[in-house]
Amino acid sequence: MSRTAYLILENGTVFEGQSFGAEKETIGELVFTTAMTGYLETLTDLSYFGQVVIQTFPLIGNYGVIPSDFESDSPSLKGYIVREWCQVPSNFRCEGDLDTFLKESGIPGICGIDTRALTRIVREYGVLNCKISYSPLANDKELEEIKGYEIADAVESTTSKENQVFKAENGDLNVVLMDLGAKHNIGRELVKRGCNVTVVPADTSAEEIMNMNPDGIMLSNGPGDPSKNVEIISQLKKLCEYKIPTFGICLGHQLLALSQGAKTEKLKYGHRGANQPAKEVATGKVYITSQNHGYAVVSDSMPENGIVSFVNGNDNTCEGVNYTNMPAFSVQFHPEACGGPQDTAFLFDRFIEMMKENK
Repeated sequence: MSRTAYLILENGTVFEGQSFGAEKETIGELVFTTAMTGYLETLTDLSYFGQVVIQTFPLIGNYGVIPSDFESDSPSLKGYIVREWCQVPSNFRCEGDLDTFLKESGIPGICGIDTRALTRIVREYGVLNCKISYSPLANDKELEEIKGYEIADAVESTTSKENQVFKAENGDLNVVLMDLGAKHNIGRELVKRGCNVTVVPADTSAEEIMNMNPDGIMLSNGPGDPSKNVEIISQLKKLCEYKIPTFGICLGHQLLALSQGAKTEKLKYGHRGANQPAKEVATGKVYITSQNHGYAVVSDSMPENGIVSFVNGNDNTCEGVNYTNMPAFSVQFHPEACGGPQDTAFLFDRFIEMMKENK
């Protein structure tokens, strides 16, 4: 029999549900994702570091656990909230169930919560901190502890610790992938296009990267407040001076913009899901994209060399930048989306062509 668990929001609102996964209390930043598939990719996306994730789609776990679909070696989120989790998954690729996976990963979950009502609160009030607890009562001290929670050392906690090399069959392009909390599929998309990929930790210096003689530089997604990565931004500024073809995704997009003098801002509740519209400014064409971010580049802060290339179809925030003084571009969404739409995968081809033209 599942134990009763409670989700306590920083404003004192309490939701009652049933515990599954690891049985432990935790505090995190409450966010929601509207993705209808790809819960394994969500769970293993390191961009959720320090966050408690609400799945707005009501049934989760029905196709079980499939390790080959993971986007990282292990989850980094603080907690997981669903309306209903499937205890008996059915899929020919299934290698386990969600409850066991969360237990083994040390991630607490709550089911049986009205996730629609909970999501409406986040939409109205913005991102809130929360606590998964086994007591419905929170005194003033506990509420202050919840309110005071901040995500710290996000990139440092999720980046790789050493270089990794992935060779392509007959690979003729060498790409350095700066791991800021990278999703595995970024590397896969490059390898299948004939790139030899060297994944480097986020604290790798510009000089070290240039010593690898790359044809291109890939800046990955990742978690946390982009503006806190002061040293990484400094190294990116140096890298840009070499004018090596560069492609940034999500956090990589934000850090590249910051290195050129732009600013970022925290969004009310972010864009998270596999159905986010991104409009290409030059053509007016709208692509359906996978997104997971709580911050955005401030369009009006871009320098003259940065041209906004995509905007969000819902709130018009910056979703992409093309640079005119160097062979570089970036997007806020995920063109490598696995468990999400493939509409913008052509951006990898654009990056390949940019590297070939620069050789």
